[in-house]
Amino acid sequence: MVARIYKPTRTAMQSGKAKTQEWLLIYEPQEPKRIDPLMGYTSSGDMLSQLRLSFETREQAVEYAERNDIPYRVEEPKETKRVRVAYADNFKYDRRQPWTH
Repeated sequence: MVARIYKPTRTAMQSGKAKTQEWLLIYEPQEPKRIDPLMGYTSSGDMLSQLRLSFETREQAVEYAERNDIPYRVEEPKETKRVRVAYADNFKYDRRQPWTH
């Protein structure tokens, strides 16, 4: 029952920073998920996999885990590089590849 403390990255569908500023504490799965033979639903008897706690800072999450005797693993966030591309760059005269329809 190891908890994972991390700061989520934005998804491929996100352009903003929504839901990426907080630190999350989630539990690693204790048992694999199984498929129900009748309906085909995916299920698990692991109730801790549904628990997802959010904290404002890393220190708060670590303090919570230590206070409640939860073994944890901290994953540091990866730095994202900022790429700024203007729409007008698609029509520049000196493009590397010619623009075609």
